[in-house]
Formats: sequence, structure tokens, C-alpha cells
Amino acid sequence: MANRKLYSIDTVSELHKISGLPQPQHPLISLVDYSQVEYQIEESEISWIQDLYFIGFKRDLQGKLHYGQSQYDFDGGLLCFIAPRQLVKMIIEKYDKKPSGYLLAFHPDFIWNTPLAKTIHQYEFFGYDVNEALFLSEKEEETLIGLFKGIEKEYQSGIDQFTQNIIISQIEVILNYCERFYQRQFITRKKSNHQILDKLELFLEQYFTGEKIINNGLPTAQSIAEQLNVSTNYLSSLLKSLTGQTTQQHIHGKLIEKAKEKLSTTELTVSEIAYELGFEHSQSFSKLFKSKTDISPLEFRKSFN
Repeated sequence: MANRKLYSIDTVSELHKISGLPQPQHPLISLVDYSQVEYQIEESEISWIQDLYFIGFKRDLQGKLHYGQSQYDFDGGLLCFIAPRQLVKMIIEKYDKKPSGYLLAFHPDFIWNTPLAKTIHQYEFFGYDVNEALFLSEKEEETLIGLFKGIEKEYQSGIDQFTQNIIISQIEVILNYCERFYQRQFITRKKSNHQILDKLELFLEQYFTGEKIINNGLPTAQSIAEQLNVSTNYLSSLLKSLTGQTTQQHIHGKLIEKAKEKLSTTELTVSEIAYELGFEHSQSFSKLFKSKTDISPLEFRKSFN
């Protein structure tokens, strides 16, 4: 199989060119209307790395979008977020139905040396996979599309010394709404999200009672996310929303549970228990145990005698 070309979309102008659109009205930001896009490439499958932030609201997209290792068919309206320097692949398929929706694209230079440049990394959804996209109610759609159009109207009305700050404040409003909507999604999609929690509990139980813990040590948040087929950021956000704990806190919680079980029901030494729970040095185990329980492993054992 021949190697496919990897495109690089470094500027808003290049995005417009590959999308078959006129030159953008602002060099660093643009609102793309998907219904106007006509890709100027022949391949049925394209891959690219863009040096832009993407916030995409999509309906009936012509094809399948891959982001990281995941795929999503855009049959409904939803939002996805892509940070700069991420690899994206799209398999283009032709349908009778014209796609609709908007893509807000902006270059990191647009927010350079502003408060948003320092805080945008706190929005973890830029690290979610596409299949963890944000589903919107009709009312939520209206809210965000109104904000998108407000940004478009601002840069179309002429660029002056106020344009950048006004648009950045509008982007921040969009991001804050999306934080709210994701929290709503974590709560309302109870079945799928609680299935993830159930799978997490099963994974940790099997991991801590098998040979993996001895051979590999404590599991990482990344390795658990991979087992659950979600991104690390998404799993962290989901757990914090539903349980108030991070992935790392869940790992440590299961560790302490197993440690207490062994301390109270076996004659194993603390060093032997530490080894069975993946610790090379028993001092590290004892330190973690005390930090989580306020007593040492030996003090905990004595409380049962």
C-alpha cells in the first residue's frame, strides 16, 4: 500500500484553501461553515496535523473522523475539540445530504500573551478523543451557534484594537459553556458512564489480585484509560464529576483496600504485602499507607489483635 500524504495545516489560510473556501477575513481566526466546504483533494482518506485550535460543531459530516486511535460517525449534532499538533485522519464518503455545522479555528498566536493562553490548557476536553465528544440539546446548540456567529460578526465588521479582546472573551464564554455541558453529560448519560465505573472497578480488582501488580507495579492512569477505551483526560474528568476522585485516587483507594485485607486476614509481613502490591521497597508502601490512613501498616494490624 502506498504511503498516504500527511497534510500540514499551519495557518487559517491553509485551512480555507484545503476546504475550497475564499481567503479568510482574519488571518488568525475563522468560522467555517461546513455546508460551504468542498475539499480540494482527490484522496478518499486524508490525514493532517494542524497548528490550530479546532472547536467543531458537526451534523451529517461526509465521512468518518479519527482523532488519536478513536473514530466517530457524525450522525447527530455534537462538539469536538482538537488542540494544535494533533494527528487527525478523515475518511471522506459522499452522501446526498449536505453536511452542516461550523468549525471555529484559531491560531495559538491569536491568544498569545493573553490570560486565555495560560488557561486554555485547563480545559481538558481538548484532550478527549472524538468518541468522547459533547452531545448538545437543541437549546445548547442555539446558545453555542449564537456565540460562534457573534465571533464571525466581530471579525467581519473590521479589525481594530478591540477586536482581539472581544473575540477572546467570546471564546472563553464558549469554553466555559462547554465545561458546563460536559458536566451535564456526565450526569445525564448515567448508564454509559456508570458502565465505565463498573469496568474500572472490575479492572482494578483483577489487577490487584493477579500477577500484574507484582510484575508491573501500580497501574497508571494512562494504562487504565486504554483498558477502558477512553482518553486519560476524559476518564479523569468523568471520575471527578461522578465520584469527586481522580483516577490516581481510585488506584490508591483500591491499593489501601487490598492492603487492609492482607494486614487483617494473613500472617504476611509488611515487606511481603508491599511486594505483593507492587512495591519494590516496603518503606514506600508504608509511607503511602500512612498518608492515606493516618496510621502505619503495623498499627493497623495491631488494631485487629
